[in-house]
Amino acid sequence: MVKSGLCIGCGTCMAESGDGAAMHLDRYGQLKPDRSNNPAGFAELCPFSPHARSEDQIALARFGSARFYDSRIGRFEAAYVGHVLEGSFRVDGSSGGMASWTAAELLRRKLVDAVAHVVPREGDGERLFRYQLSRTAEDLRKGAKSRYHPVELSGVVAEMKRHPGRYAVVGIPCFIKALHLLSLQDPALRERLAFTLGLFCGHMKSTRFVESFAWQMGTDMNAVAGVDYRLKDPRRPANWYTAHLRLKDGSTRSKDWWHLVDGDWGAGFFQNSACNFCDDVVAETADISFGDAWVEPYSSDGLGTNVVIVRSPLLQALVADAVKEGRLELREVDSDFIVETQAAGFRQRREGLAFRLAWPRSGVQPRKRVAPAWKGLPAQRMLVYGLRSAISAASHRVFWFARTMKIPAAYIHWASAMLALYQGVTYSRGWIGKLVDGVSMRGRKRSKDEGSKDEGAGA
Repeated sequence: MVKSGLCIGCGTCMAESGDGAAMHLDRYGQLKPDRSNNPAGFAELCPFSPHARSEDQIALARFGSARFYDSRIGRFEAAYVGHVLEGSFRVDGSSGGMASWTAAELLRRKLVDAVAHVVPREGDGERLFRYQLSRTAEDLRKGAKSRYHPVELSGVVAEMKRHPGRYAVVGIPCFIKALHLLSLQDPALRERLAFTLGLFCGHMKSTRFVESFAWQMGTDMNAVAGVDYRLKDPRRPANWYTAHLRLKDGSTRSKDWWHLVDGDWGAGFFQNSACNFCDDVVAETADISFGDAWVEPYSSDGLGTNVVIVRSPLLQALVADAVKEGRLELREVDSDFIVETQAAGFRQRREGLAFRLAWPRSGVQPRKRVAPAWKGLPAQRMLVYGLRSAISAASHRVFWFARTMKIPAAYIHWASAMLALYQGVTYSRGWIGKLVDGVSMRGRKRSKDEGSKDEGAGA
């Protein structure tokens, strides 16, 4: 799986591999397992394995009686848009505060004994975040905000297996899927994993993403004590991301993402290669999942707004009660609204995935819910998907070279050129955009002329 570029670094395989098994950062800043420790049943355990159960199969077993089904977002009881009204959950989080609120509510109602979530990691090194089991609302607050950073589950899974109790886990789609696959093999975890809280996901970044921030803000990674990927400012639209670094000397550095050479998320800088073969945008196997409402008027609200998909009847009752009590401001929406808020992600994981699956590749062959297909796509869309994959793969290697040779400018200049190329092709920006549009117009005109001739000949 590692050699085939299908390892996401979730760590569930190492959780089953016994003492001494661990996850390590590779030379590109991505978490990979110790290859000398392969657990029994690995083929059915890895979330990207072609032999593992699909999201549809897992969700059918867990939510077979759900009120609604949509092939894009799976089975669900209800879907909402809105935010938390009570406390500081909304202010503290990157979005509307719903993920942290739900985790805290599970603790408050004593439905779980602890929540596994991602928190800042103390000490030196590239691994700035880690999973932690929190048993109080105060500890939970440390896990607010989005973390576009490699983390893994092996440590908290081991703790859950050592200590009886009921646990909730917050994670991205493939991590949640991995936990359910592991639960099928591990009776102790199956008994103790009470709730899964999913986070909508675009893709996983490597640790080099933060290091690139540091370079572009005129500092070194060794000086970085912490990072806020999305510094919230109520005076600005929620989708105007600002990266904020906290340095060890007490100072800070900030820069808007659109001023960073790798700040265009869609271009795929530092993306884990396994993300090219994911077809789950909204964590379809989770009991409840959360994303950002990237449509107007919500995307302009600097305080942040969530979209929420509830699959567990118990959690649906919990949310509905809180709405009636005036603790949550939520409006029920349909699946089309949810998909609209994540339109770019669904294009990448449906149309784009079908195109990528049609490419020849060596190693383990992914088995996805999307069929391989490259015909029928406009040339410009094929170029966009090809560029994303090329930028994702090359960014790791170019950054490794620049880092090894201690010449950050080598990466920054390359990334700047790739960004201009990507945005020219995708958004018709600059002279590249004019060139692509000109070629596209000529191609469309030629196709129209040829089509007219065909119609005449066949009449």
